[in-house]
Amino acid sequence: MKNIVQTLIFFLLLVLIWAGITGDLDFLGIHCTLWSPYVLPSPSLVAQYLWDNTMNGKLPLSMLITLRRLLIGYAIGLLIGVPLGMLAARFRMMRNTVGVLGLGFQGLPSVCWVPLACIWFGQTESALLFVVIMGTLWSVLLSTENGIRNVPPIYARAASTMGSSPLHTLLFVTLPASAPFVVSGMKQGWAFAWRSLMAAEIYVSVISGFGIGQYLHYGRELQRMHQVVGVMFIIILVGLLADKLIFSPAEMWLHRRWGTAKD
Repeated sequence: MKNIVQTLIFFLLLVLIWAGITGDLDFLGIHCTLWSPYVLPSPSLVAQYLWDNTMNGKLPLSMLITLRRLLIGYAIGLLIGVPLGMLAARFRMMRNTVGVLGLGFQGLPSVCWVPLACIWFGQTESALLFVVIMGTLWSVLLSTENGIRNVPPIYARAASTMGSSPLHTLLFVTLPASAPFVVSGMKQGWAFAWRSLMAAEIYVSVISGFGIGQYLHYGRELQRMHQVVGVMFIIILVGLLADKLIFSPAEMWLHRRWGTAKD
């Protein structure tokens, strides 16, 4: 509870400072407008934009479109990345080839995939999904590989002495033991996927539906800074909720389950 109060007070202070320098505290006799609303909109303008476009259904619809793209691309990235990471941890040849490839591609900014996606797939949903998959795949692959390689070898040897086959040991001993590391990689992969999709939606316009990233792009084009800042708040909120409600609890539970928790 103390941590929540500290966080709320901190963000409240940030909002008050923001309101103070954009003229939203004039009713308190504080006159300090440092920037034009076209440069930095006030909290009231941003809140009004979020309220109006939530009530008319535009933002909820765009969020559903964006989340659908994100979940599909992220799921495909997991389905490819986890098995490849397992193979890279098990076989040296895979580690020296696919593992090194993943290490190189992980350092590549996600926006670099957008031009290729546009050329290969055109202005389609497939282009957006491709960018999300590329943002997810390599992080998950590397985390799965590192997690499995960090499992104490005694686990596999103990399973082997009890008659477990190599495949059975990998699936039911080594992989569960590496679960905390794999979930950490899934969390990182989610963050990369989210960033990748935002970059893709800014540059790829598809007629199947406008996502949050496209509203961010059009806000910039039309110089509607309250729209830009409002969409940024939504993007931040989705990232925080995914971490606090899904990945962090899963990480904590797994670390406690395997006795690796720090507190």
